[in-house]
Amino acid sequence: MPKANVYVTLKPSLLDAQGKVVQGALEKLGYTNVSNVRIGKYIQLEIQGDGNLEQQVDEMCRKLLANPVIEDYRFEIEK
Repeated sequence: MPKANVYVTLKPSLLDAQGKVVQGALEKLGYTNVSNVRIGKYIQLEIQGDGNLEQQVDEMCRKLLANPVIEDYRFEIEK
């Protein structure tokens, strides 16, 4: 059964408040060489059936899995 791995991240122009908190925590733990932490989502879907899986997953991302106004997404299909 094919799987789709979907990666959703905030657009680069937006401040990632959660990423800033994690970056600060890492610095307090002594990891001062880390910069520009960005937090995102990883979603794995098992898809039944055939057809144009790329088109289906792209529609899923645009309609539900990502907010295209503030987020970017990419996906990979594993056959």
